[in-house]
Amino acid sequence: MSKTSLHAAAGKNDVAAIKKLLADGAEIDARDAAGTTALLAATHANKIEAARALIDAGADVNAKDKIEDSPYLYAGARGHLEILKMTLAHGADLRSTNRYGGTALIPASERGHVETVRTLIEAGVDVDHVNKLAWTALLEAIILGDGGERHERIVDLLIKAGANVNLADGKGVTPLQHARARGFKTIEKLLAAAGAR
Repeated sequence: MSKTSLHAAAGKNDVAAIKKLLADGAEIDARDAAGTTALLAATHANKIEAARALIDAGADVNAKDKIEDSPYLYAGARGHLEILKMTLAHGADLRSTNRYGGTALIPASERGHVETVRTLIEAGVDVDHVNKLAWTALLEAIILGDGGERHERIVDLLIKAGANVNLADGKGVTPLQHARARGFKTIEKLLAAAGAR
């Protein structure tokens, strides 16, 4: 099945068309060839009004496509904060994971989305979840981050949320060792102050 009219309306942020299509019986969680629902299409494009209309009408915020992205996981990973907050208010599964076995918090930490990280921590996402690469959100913020102010703030948020600062990667390298190796002085100090070894 190719893209439905509902997908097209979602991608264009056309709330009136979405409401009419749903009223006329369009299947709200119908999928295109990639397994994408209209809500995920709206989330991809960060179309907030379209996402709101679909969520309010009962669209599944946890429906995954063929590469294991859901509206909730994608909004978290991309820092689409408004849509993320809507998914959290409508039953987002905080334990759901992406194709890398990571929660929404891990890519949000890696990509430097400070407010998204704060929102996910407050929602109760496990800060010490380990993905298929044997990395936590803290490790990803250091290993794949740029060591700049946004990543410093994220490391601080994760530490304050109780992240295990000594949870090493699959090779036994700790967050502190990674920060040191990259010359991330502020992150190194934050970790050391929290008892990192």
